Amino acid sequence: MTPILLDIDGVLHVSGEPIPGAADAVRVLRAHGHRLRFVTNNTTRARAGLARELQAIGIELAEDEVSTTPIAAGKLLEGMRVLALTMASVREDLAAHVILVEDGAEAVLLGGADETPETGEVFAYEKLNRAYAVLRDGARLVCLHKNRWWQTAAGPQLDAGAFVAGLEYAAEVEAEIVGKPTAAYFESALAELDATPSESVMVGDDVEADIGGAKRIGMRGVLVRTGKFRPAALAEADPQPDAVLDSIAELPAWIEAEAA
Repeated sequence: MTPILLDIDGVLHVSGEPIPGAADAVRVLRAHGHRLRFVTNNTTRARAGLARELQAIGIELAEDEVSTTPIAAGKLLEGMRVLALTMASVREDLAAHVILVEDGAEAVLLGGADETPETGEVFAYEKLNRAYAVLRDGARLVCLHKNRWWQTAAGPQLDAGAFVAGLEYAAEVEAEIVGKPTAAYFESALAELDATPSESVMVGDDVEADIGGAKRIGMRGVLVRTGKFRPAALAEADPQPDAVLDSIAELPAWIEAEAA
């Protein structure tokens, strides 16, 4: 059976509103014996919270089937003193692995755009300036992802990548990216499924972060026309997806056709 990585935002829901047919598609995939892992660059929800939100819209999954960037970052920075410019909701996941501090940090961890006023607090000038000072003193800059924008029910909104780029420019450092499209993130999720890239499929709405990242390590990539999907981005993409579907509702039929 096929190991499948499923993006969450834009594939299963947009701003909490379920994509029609998503829950049924996940049920069918499970019924056919496919192994699933839910992978996300979401930096505003703890893993437990993400799992509960998906369960509330009918998605069948266990908490440990969700791979999040805050947990990946925590493992990367295990035991270090970290200045975290993140949403409060993910700090508990981080604190299981690192020491969260305001002064004397060995690393700056950045990420967490959301549709709430808290985003403005996370990226307030005072906090960005504190991060800049720490970076000038030699701390590592790590970002949960470097996405330029994300899709919400109200339309596209600025994501954390702009702030990452600003700190890179000001402090003359290069950020280490934890989430998609890095090979390490995909490889970690596949390891949880005991799967190899060549046998696996990534399903996402972002032709660069989801599809490009997955295909560069040898996975097949399926792009859905929901969430962040834009025809112009698809036309310019290299590599191209192996398939473009209207939504995840069409995925079970595509998987079965590929296996035939």
